Amino acid sequence: MKPLVPNPDDIRLAMLGMVDGNGHPYSWSAIINGRYDARVMADCGFPVIPQYLGAEPPENLGIPGARVTHVWCDDPADAAKIAKAAFIPNVVDRPEDVLGEVDAVIIPTDRGWEHVDRARPFIDAGLPLFIDKPLCDREEDLRQFIAWHDSGKAFLSTSAMHYAKEFAAAREELSEAVGRLQLLTITTPKSWERYGIHALEAVYPMLEPGGWLSVANTGTESANIVHARHADGVDVVLAAVDGMYGAFCKLNAYGTAGSLSAAISDTFFAFKSQLDAFVDYLRTGRLPVPFEETVEMMKIIIAGIRSRQESGRTVAIDEIG
Repeated sequence: MKPLVPNPDDIRLAMLGMVDGNGHPYSWSAIINGRYDARVMADCGFPVIPQYLGAEPPENLGIPGARVTHVWCDDPADAAKIAKAAFIPNVVDRPEDVLGEVDAVIIPTDRGWEHVDRARPFIDAGLPLFIDKPLCDREEDLRQFIAWHDSGKAFLSTSAMHYAKEFAAAREELSEAVGRLQLLTITTPKSWERYGIHALEAVYPMLEPGGWLSVANTGTESANIVHARHADGVDVVLAAVDGMYGAFCKLNAYGTAGSLSAAISDTFFAFKSQLDAFVDYLRTGRLPVPFEETVEMMKIIIAGIRSRQESGRTVAIDEIG
């Protein structure tokens, strides 16, 4: 493998896009750049961001050799404010204005149905990308991303829950705590389309990749109750319910000998680890998550949408392709 950027010790990044309910451009820019204006950040509209940033000692912020140098948002006023909050020197009028000015792009929006269009100019230009979760939520878009990957295009998409230390610890304790695993349950607020991937990436590494069989979503658009089945004989119930903010990624595992519970408490650690992994990918060319696993997770998300639209029909994962 080889670096994806010309100078791995000085990586210029563009932060492109912002949608409702998602403050990643603020927090991720501050985490990467290693500093922020606390007064501006306090007014970012997402109270949890200044809370978890402020709880960290200054030396925990920053990714050496990487910096966000350009920002664009769907609303220009957001871009100007993010630039001021995270000391980003350049605000651009169009996303494409960063071409030739940066080494890689971050698309920090979580509407999967928009990601092909948001990514296309940079894929075409050969720039590596990080795309916020979920990579996509439509079959035709998944086919496009697979085609791009197969043609050698460089991009990465993960949920920060993949890196959460609380779930990593639960995975290490799993077999000793529960015996033979039989049931996993996990909850999240917001929609299946935008937040289901958070719940899924928390539990996905607990089972063998490639073994997910089917999905049935017997809920509604505002209360998704998703039952997934795995070849190991494990049932997985993922609930994504609007307004259920007290249940963000609450995990329970049950088996023949006991049970185990886990929940994320250190959001900063998960985000910082996720961004570190992307920068390492730029420096080494090694994906931190095999692309085949990302594809399987997107098929689960898409199957959950199809099942809900078809009155809870059980959808086989191999139907999606």
